[in-house]
This record gives sequence, C-alpha cells and structure tokens, in this order.
Amino acid sequence: MNPKKIKMNFTGLYNEDDKQVLKTAEDSLNPGIDRIHEIIEYANQANIRKIEIANCTTFNKEADILEEILLDEGFQVAKVNCKYGRVPFNNLVLGYQGISCNPVGQAKYLEEQDTELNIMMGLCLGHDIIFNSKSKAPVTLLVVKDRKLKHQTLQTLQQKTSD
Repeated sequence: MNPKKIKMNFTGLYNEDDKQVLKTAEDSLNPGIDRIHEIIEYANQANIRKIEIANCTTFNKEADILEEILLDEGFQVAKVNCKYGRVPFNNLVLGYQGISCNPVGQAKYLEEQDTELNIMMGLCLGHDIIFNSKSKAPVTLLVVKDRKLKHQTLQTLQQKTSD
C-alpha cells in the first residue's frame, strides 16, 4: 500500500496529552546534547520529578550511573532490573529453566512507585514489548539490547548504506 494515497485526518488521531508530549519534546530539542541530557531536559520541561529505570541485569552498572546522574539533577529515581521477584522461568513457560526476566513485575513495581517517566535500558526483545504494554507511565528507550553488536544496532543499517 502506498502511504501517499491514504486520505486521512491524522491530526484527529492525537489527543491533548499526545499534543503536549509533542510540544514538550520539540521545546526540549537540542542537537548539542546527548540522549541522557535530552531526557533530563524533556523531564524538566514536562515538570516530571519521578523517573524510573527498567534495566536488564547486563546494564546494572550503567543503570547505577544513570541513577546517579538523575539524582544529581534533582529527580526522584526508582530503579528495577529484569530479575525482580526472581520468578522461576518454568512457572511461566513449562520446560524452561532458570530465573525468568520479569517485565510485568518491573512495570508493576514502577507503577507502585508512582513514576512519571520510565527509561528502558536493554530489555530483551519481547520483554521490552511486554514492559511497554504494561507500563502505566510513558516509556522512553535509552539502550537497545544487541548482543552481537555490543548494543550498537545502528551499525547494521549504517553498514548497509555504505555498501
């Protein structure tokens, strides 16, 4: 299907909250700052004070550093890694061993912390989908997990454009 041929009032698809997110994002846009500081600027512009970090255990060290940065900026921070609750995988999917990641538990924990913005760091494919669908607060992505490329997924696309 050719997207150019679709006649639709896309403006009508946006509610007032969506429009406010767009406005705040545009107002906080600064090409001279990194993604972490862009999130900080967005949160400040949106009057967000409680930020959560949902991370994979692979990124515990980086999540600790991010927490420190956010605390230094005056935010209240909640943080929870993917093994929260130590749920046996076999309890969720028969025949699977070990401790399962727990994206539903992460989202529930953060909901209980009454966070206003959730930052996702390196959750596995599928786990990120579940976390996004269960999170009550808006979610922004900071790190995507890519084991082969050491979390630099964009390299694959950039390599294709240089071939």
